[in-house]
Amino acid sequence: MSKAKTQYHCTACGSLHNKWNGQCSDCEEWNTLEESVSLPAAAKKNPRFSGYTGDRATIQSLADVQTKEDPRIPTSLPELDRVLGGGLVAGSVVLIGGDPGIGKSTILLQTLCELQNNSSLYVTGEESVQQIGMRAKRLALPAQHLRLLTETCVETILKLAQSEQPQLMVVDSIQTLFTEHLQSAPGSVSQIRESAAQLVRFAKQTQTIIFIVGHVTKEGTLAGPRVLEHMVDTVLYFEGDPGGRYRILRAVKNRFGAVNELGVFAMTEQGLKGVSNPSAIFLSRHEEPVPGSAIMVTREGTRPLLVEVQALVDSSHGGHSRRVALGLEQNRLAMLLAVLHRHGDIAMFDQDVFINIVGGVKISETAVDLPLLIAALSSFRNRPLPTNVVIFGEVGLAGEIRPVPNGEERLREAAKHGFKRAIIPKANKPHQKIKGIEVVLAARLGDAIDALM
Repeated sequence: MSKAKTQYHCTACGSLHNKWNGQCSDCEEWNTLEESVSLPAAAKKNPRFSGYTGDRATIQSLADVQTKEDPRIPTSLPELDRVLGGGLVAGSVVLIGGDPGIGKSTILLQTLCELQNNSSLYVTGEESVQQIGMRAKRLALPAQHLRLLTETCVETILKLAQSEQPQLMVVDSIQTLFTEHLQSAPGSVSQIRESAAQLVRFAKQTQTIIFIVGHVTKEGTLAGPRVLEHMVDTVLYFEGDPGGRYRILRAVKNRFGAVNELGVFAMTEQGLKGVSNPSAIFLSRHEEPVPGSAIMVTREGTRPLLVEVQALVDSSHGGHSRRVALGLEQNRLAMLLAVLHRHGDIAMFDQDVFINIVGGVKISETAVDLPLLIAALSSFRNRPLPTNVVIFGEVGLAGEIRPVPNGEERLREAAKHGFKRAIIPKANKPHQKIKGIEVVLAARLGDAIDALM
């Protein structure tokens, strides 16, 4: 078989070039040529994916396809199982990213060491085997069965893994790998794409579970091409302050479970431990009522969580009032303040408004709209809210309070934590009375303000 050749393709127009140039000669775009592998003709005839039989490929009906639920492998961390959708699936590829020092290598080392009945291989390109051994000893992990490999060439890794035949394999990290077919440096777009493609192909053909560690950029997104997230089955992100105690693991893509599922961990001397009641860490539980604090019930994946929304409204001393939101979308904050002015007759155009979600959790759903405005109004008027009140609901541009999904489940979670009153959208009226909590229905923004202020 002839050796694979390298070529350069334009990401703007798709044209191919034999050598790299700063400008594409076809579309005249700059810095769009990327290195790729040009397979020889003999290699193109060979199937690259299992199940493909060349000219003998057949078309079949969906009704004739035999489906069966593959058994999942539970890990020693229930919170990790929740994020993965119930456990590990054979042949799946999981990409995990996060800030440096947040616990990516720690949680993977814990997972492999605790699964003593499954053969595992830890491939490291950043740390030495001595460093991994010291971490396992510090965490008091049973590491007798864990196999280690220090290598960065993806062809060598897959050749050794083929002979080792592990059930689980960790690659730490994808930015350190390189393939012999490309001449670019490790960490480049072409190297990451080709190395990940070979790892995914190996996982599907051998039914090996592969965890891939990825670096993140300063914006918090995974470094490398966007196609990297499309190739894998599951994408997990670590959130939170690396210097803090708690870590949040969020699933942004999962072919085997719920998307946006959330797992909460606490960093201890024995590694990452799951938090069974995460609502407790997101609530400050002030000794006495304070202005600018509202409790809401958000839903992350399949689990409702109680979260405290804090607001600070202060007179603006500059030319432009500030709008700062931590854990929320800043543009939505500006829009909601405009709704409060138009339909609540409360102006904050000369006030600085700061919003924070306690615990470092990020909320993307619209159920935070109503508690955000109530917390801002409480701080603006310096009037604290009752400590036993929970609020949730979406606020429309016309001033209406719109319903949110799973309203009854949110109310049951609030009642379980001792809340006695709830301000919710009128359309979320529960079909049956929930014991221990009084439900106040609000159809307009003014109704919610009158009920609390």
